[in-house]
Amino acid sequence: MPLLVVGSVALDSIHTPFGETADALGGSAVYFSVAGSLLSPVKVVGVIGSDYPVGELDRLASRGIDWSGVERADGESFRWKGKYSYDLQSRETLETRLGVFASFRPKLPASWRSTKYLFLGNIDPELQLNVLEQMDDPRLVVCDTMNYWIQGKRADLLALLKRVDILLVNDSEARELSGNWNIHKAGRWILGQGPKRVVIKQGEYGALLIEPNRTFYVPAYPLEEVFDPTGAGDAFAGGFMGYLARVDSTAPEQLRRAMVYGSAMGSFAVEGFGIKGFDQVTFDAVQRRVQAFVDLTHVPSAEQLP
Repeated sequence: MPLLVVGSVALDSIHTPFGETADALGGSAVYFSVAGSLLSPVKVVGVIGSDYPVGELDRLASRGIDWSGVERADGESFRWKGKYSYDLQSRETLETRLGVFASFRPKLPASWRSTKYLFLGNIDPELQLNVLEQMDDPRLVVCDTMNYWIQGKRADLLALLKRVDILLVNDSEARELSGNWNIHKAGRWILGQGPKRVVIKQGEYGALLIEPNRTFYVPAYPLEEVFDPTGAGDAFAGGFMGYLARVDSTAPEQLRRAMVYGSAMGSFAVEGFGIKGFDQVTFDAVQRRVQAFVDLTHVPSAEQLP
């Protein structure tokens, strides 16, 4: 089944202690699409300026990404510049230039409105609500948000939560949104606002899937080299939703497997700058890394113990 993502298509300039890159393809929709397309076809709605390297998007189209929903507007593309500390956990935003993204109003092609799997990337919750108004009864709606919207558009965000199936956020966002320091209490509070489930990303410590009656944890993949964590969360979302769309199911056991696929995609993302970590990744490589997760977390049952 195809996926539909609505989000930013940006150019990132990133500096870490291990290197740097300038004007690299970035944005939530790009990271999500590159990861998700390894499992299912992806349709993208976004906006770019007249300065965007369209040829790079065309090159990615062969992976199963449909960019025809990306509007091309006169002006500068969305640009972000950031610098990471040595542990890659904290970052400083050096520059944000919204360009044409500042006036972005998502318009879904008519034939895309019946898409069953929808990811609302990190954009204004008012726009996310508008996208939902354009959709025809999606089977699964997953959304992302950030501290900026939690602080500045809280009412709209809470209205959005009543209409989504899964909220996917990091631990600091979950804490700020809920007002609870304990991450499990934060997740339970979010469930009380409407979503059926919440996925809380915890960076190098893995991710939690919190459901009404149970919690599932998947660790981060142990890597010896990490270069750039910028798109890891959106790549996680792409893997998570890509798997669910591929099997066309949201059954509890499939959601748990989707968490593993999400973590696998997040691990590929951090192995290179921008989307370079996915350059040599194939479906078979994804399957091998997923199997590595299985081996990493397998615990023998009691009957197998001496």
